[in-house]
Amino acid sequence: MTFYQELQLNQAGSKNLLKNSETVKEKSYHILVYLVKIAVTMAFCFLFVTIFSILFGNENSIVGVVVLLCLMVFRNADLGIHTGQSTMLLALFFVIMTVCPHLANQFSPVLGMLLNIAALAVLILFGCHNPFMFNQSTLVLGYLLLYGYDVTGKSYQMRLVGMAFGAALTCFVFYRNHKNRTYKRNLKDLIQEFDITSSRTKWQICQILCVPIVLCIAELCNMPRAMWAGIAAMSAILPFMEDMHYRVRKRIVGNIAGVICFTVLYFLLPSSIYAYIGILGGIGVGFSAQYGWQAVFNTFGALAIAVETYGLQGAVSLRVIQNVFGVVFALAFCVIFYWFMSKKKESDVTVHAE
Repeated sequence: MTFYQELQLNQAGSKNLLKNSETVKEKSYHILVYLVKIAVTMAFCFLFVTIFSILFGNENSIVGVVVLLCLMVFRNADLGIHTGQSTMLLALFFVIMTVCPHLANQFSPVLGMLLNIAALAVLILFGCHNPFMFNQSTLVLGYLLLYGYDVTGKSYQMRLVGMAFGAALTCFVFYRNHKNRTYKRNLKDLIQEFDITSSRTKWQICQILCVPIVLCIAELCNMPRAMWAGIAAMSAILPFMEDMHYRVRKRIVGNIAGVICFTVLYFLLPSSIYAYIGILGGIGVGFSAQYGWQAVFNTFGALAIAVETYGLQGAVSLRVIQNVFGVVFALAFCVIFYWFMSKKKESDVTVHAE
């Protein structure tokens, strides 16, 4: 494996190489490559988002984050169908992420929930057909970030331009990287594979319904940063209940640990470098292969932004409350949904038997 190829590995792959190193020299080499990868990734991400902020305004720095996420994921990940159709779907996803979150913010929480359900239905049914590729962590997360950091007026006009540029860039990179691959399935197959009795479709429906409902409830309760609850719910909803229980535990414990660590750093560090705590969190995520640790360090970036608006106590309280509410509600929702579907299946079997 070349130096460049090793740079392309994810955290788990790099840590597996470190774990299986047979000599000190070999382990030192893998550590060096891993550190270089983290440094290059952080520098590129910082530069990319900074350029987006300069071009489209500081209010649209989140657009840079969303576009960056899509680029980094879809340069390798696919949608499982014909490349041309996948490219068109990606363009459609960008249109949805640009328009629907903004419109939903203009409506009441209930009407906004209905629009969010419709938008997420398209993103998840056509973009997250394989749950183990975790495309929802890109598409749904991007949607929620744009929903939570909505803008109006001139800033929204610049957001339209920024998202159009991001769509063109992502589609270009995606098509270039996947054009030589052969796929046996197409868009029609995705539609035909929709099956309410399959675990995959049940998982998709839970994502489509639960995340917007969580947002709606948080907004009806006048809780700021409702997107945090939505993101927590999205990350906890998995096809298998055992995996969901694991995610819920790790999300709650990780966020509480992250809040404690952030608070300690907040009091120990001078106020002039508070903004860099978020960057420290990004580095921590880069070193983390396990979900629990990722939850810890993801908290840093969220709190670094929120503390400027709500103060330390308010930001910390919101973070814990929104995340606990999001994952607990998602777990309860899925348990009830799966129970209902199992009862419906038993009822259908009984009817057919009679």
